[in-house]
Amino acid sequence: MKIFRKISLVAIMFCLPVITFAWGTNGHRICGEIAYSYLTPKAKLAVQQILGNESVAMASNWADFIKSDDNYRYLSAWHYVDFDKPYTLPEMKAFLAKDTEVDAYTKMNFLIAELKKPTTTKENKLLYLHMLIHIVEDVHQPMHTAHKDDQGGNGFKVSWFGKPTNLHSIWDTELINFQELSYTEYAAAINHTTAAQRAEWQKAPISEWLYESNQLAEAIYAGAKPNDNLSYKYNFNNLATLNQQLLKGGVRLAGVLNEIFK
Repeated sequence: MKIFRKISLVAIMFCLPVITFAWGTNGHRICGEIAYSYLTPKAKLAVQQILGNESVAMASNWADFIKSDDNYRYLSAWHYVDFDKPYTLPEMKAFLAKDTEVDAYTKMNFLIAELKKPTTTKENKLLYLHMLIHIVEDVHQPMHTAHKDDQGGNGFKVSWFGKPTNLHSIWDTELINFQELSYTEYAAAINHTTAAQRAEWQKAPISEWLYESNQLAEAIYAGAKPNDNLSYKYNFNNLATLNQQLLKGGVRLAGVLNEIFK
């Protein structure tokens, strides 16, 4: 009877819908590790006072892990911004200027404003910092600024080395995991920027982050067909873009936190 129960539980687990996380565990930690390396001393102290012994890298995944708690289901829509067509930069800015939806754009603006307020409670600061760290990283994963009709590529079915998956998951986890590096090794491998480059990336408004990611998402859609079996060539063709977005996500997160806690 006990064996039957165990088999039944395993079967149920395989029947549950797969939940995809932006960047996956390692991707978020890579961004967080990079961000921490560029925090000012003042920002480091402020972040530490809120997170306690939790590093920025480890805090990066809280927003995905908490999805299993029904009390936090309302946060699910904060992770992405879906678009119904490709936008030019002026169109993107005009669209976002009128955006009142619960999405990554409106919630990043909300979180930044709340974290700047001296009256924000300690409990809310912890929630808001966790979410801001995660969402800034999320929107640098191009498929979090992708098509509404396929849920950011979740409905775009492909295979990865013969294993059925979807385009969103390829960019969340498969490409990163294929490099076979720990998050600290990966961050060290790609974290090479100049002060001028960091300043350029950090001065861009959030609307430009989303435009850049959306443009990349359109290129990603164009670079694959439904039911394609993606493997070595896909990794070779897309690794530079992947690494650039991980790096930009970390650098820009540092810029946001430095501005909040200046």
